Amino acid sequence: HLGDLLAIVAAAPLSPWVRDKAIQALRLLCAEEAMVHGVPMDEVALHEVGALDAIVDIVGCIEGFEQLGITRIAAMPLALGSGWVRTAHGVMSIPAPVTARLVEGLAIGPNGPVAGEATTPTGAVLLRVLVNSSIPPRWRAGATAWGAGTRDTVAYPNAVRLLLAESSPEAGQVVTLSTDVDDMSPEYLDPLRAALMAAGAVDVQVWGTLMKKGRPGFRIEVICIPDTVERVTETLFLHSTTLGVRRATCDRITLQRSDLRVTAGNGQNVAVKVVHTAAGPRAKAEFEDVRRVAEQTGRPAFEIAREIEAAARSMVLASVQDTSRSS
Repeated sequence: HLGDLLAIVAAAPLSPWVRDKAIQALRLLCAEEAMVHGVPMDEVALHEVGALDAIVDIVGCIEGFEQLGITRIAAMPLALGSGWVRTAHGVMSIPAPVTARLVEGLAIGPNGPVAGEATTPTGAVLLRVLVNSSIPPRWRAGATAWGAGTRDTVAYPNAVRLLLAESSPEAGQVVTLSTDVDDMSPEYLDPLRAALMAAGAVDVQVWGTLMKKGRPGFRIEVICIPDTVERVTETLFLHSTTLGVRRATCDRITLQRSDLRVTAGNGQNVAVKVVHTAAGPRAKAEFEDVRRVAEQTGRPAFEIAREIEAAARSMVLASVQDTSRSS
């Protein structure tokens, strides 16, 4: 029963993270079993060997990830298998009812060459409690590990593969929010943009459109990261007259960037953003800092920006040369 399983895990010498994840997995597994069989969760009984197997599989897998220091886990689309599986409750189609409930919301791929069960309830529940990230659009492959089962299959290897990958810092996903309004005064667009940026938007763009009945309007497009999409969406509804927002998730690839501070001739620090390209660094001085120096010195702002950006490029190139010599 669930209480017995939880007692075994609670008494084991595990870290808090491993214990919490294992308990979460066992509770979820028993909750879905109870739902399928129509019994209270505390009355769900796994076969003795099945119960021990479940504890070993769940705790062992979670402990392994902790020992490896892995905190971000993603899964490729699941292969569920095909055909029929014999259970303690009779022969059932694949995926079994409990597995079908556990994989709700997960990406499903082709069934693969498996004439049988490819994803078990234990495997599905581990994915539910451990997967906390999506596969990045660009990543570098690291180590590969294999784990083999004892069942002798003929058409395919009875094994699971684990890939240790490093995501590219220049790649990721963004969400684009867009809406069209024709009943909003243009003077409120700037406060709207400020509110969206404060809510976590990466960028906000507005341009004129011609809407129905010939009314002039505005297309508002907001780019944000997935973590802030709900907050930014709420802000867009609150600070504009829109009645609906379109969402689209897309991959984004950016150049590597860094921030520098360069001292101007009057001793003022100027912030500079540097973009690293295959042809060398590109620099852009912060305009407000440049304008402040121009006002204090009486020099043209574009000349100050040009000098600051050239100094920033020289600093980056010198740093690269020093790194090359030391290595």
